[in-house]
Amino acid sequence: MEKSAFKKLLLGLAVLIVVVVAVTSGAIADRLFEFKPLDVLFPRAARLNLSKTVVNENSEVIDVVKNVGPSVVTVSAQTPKRQVIQFSPFGGFTQGTQGGTQQDIGSGFIVSSDGLIVTNKHVVADTSLSYKVSTSDGKTYDVTQISKDPGNDIAVIKIATTGLKPIELGDSSNLEVGQFVIAIGTALGEFRNTVTTGVISGLGRGISAGNSLQGYVERLDNVIQTDAAINPGNSGGPLLNVSGQVIGINVAVAQGANNIAFSIPVNTVKDALNQYKALGGFPAKAYLGVEYQMLTTQIALLNQVPQGAYVVNVIAGSPADQAGVLIGDIIFKIDGNALNDASGGLGSLVSGKKPGDSLSLDIWRNGETSNIRVTLSQSPE
Repeated sequence: MEKSAFKKLLLGLAVLIVVVVAVTSGAIADRLFEFKPLDVLFPRAARLNLSKTVVNENSEVIDVVKNVGPSVVTVSAQTPKRQVIQFSPFGGFTQGTQGGTQQDIGSGFIVSSDGLIVTNKHVVADTSLSYKVSTSDGKTYDVTQISKDPGNDIAVIKIATTGLKPIELGDSSNLEVGQFVIAIGTALGEFRNTVTTGVISGLGRGISAGNSLQGYVERLDNVIQTDAAINPGNSGGPLLNVSGQVIGINVAVAQGANNIAFSIPVNTVKDALNQYKALGGFPAKAYLGVEYQMLTTQIALLNQVPQGAYVVNVIAGSPADQAGVLIGDIIFKIDGNALNDASGGLGSLVSGKKPGDSLSLDIWRNGETSNIRVTLSQSPE
């Protein structure tokens, strides 16, 4: 080895030893004497950028909650009071009162200063109940009007007051998976103004929502999946970005799963609001009256049946019932067009129709096919 190369090697080893001794001495000095020699070389403020980033992120959430909190409301339902006769083996027959209690059942957000509020349709679906809205300052108002979007799980409700703080509606067309989000609502129908955070876990999801007691099942497409904690009672509340803008309306939680919840994109909400303001309400929804499960291509091939909508239940007295549709039928064509997920599914096709429209249904039943005509009625919602 040449002398110059050997000298370079010795110099490198010497520098390495000096650095190791300096770092070790600095650590010992810091522990014993609280002296921080590394601060001389690396200013402390520069080495704390990570901590400052965390503090700033927390501050953003706090600022959003402070700014948006007054625009988030709690929706409660009250059962009507009624007189009942009760019997006790000790007191005999007595007259009493049932009902009249108020229970928080959902959330919503203010979209106009004169009392327009957006929530989920399923939150205010029971027409036998009266509804109230409580604002963040503790005031409670009667709901004077309820308008339900026939194509989505969205409702616009009205309270008689002014001077409210409307929320800012964002844009859901440019969302990205991994984006930070904030949810606010009345968790479990008990804990008002609960704040949770998370990220967007997925986009363009499709879920089925409905209520067999009300006789409808609808498909919600292009919904946002999030891992922000959303519980019963959060329904109708806003999903927010870090700027405090609404990017979705919380609608559902996946049963039997953890940290999987869904929100309707805010652009769908804005379309519904524009329709509401233009018409003063929403047009009537066409109604078929079946509960169904869409069969995938794989399931259809494995079971040697056509791909389509497998009828799980037929609502008594509905147009489907009157036309002769039965549980176990597979509706595989509508008006001669194949029925599958690619075409939007049964719910999507029916939602594009009007009450009074007539449909031709191709039915597979016990290995045989037949054609049924059905006239859609108005949804009983």
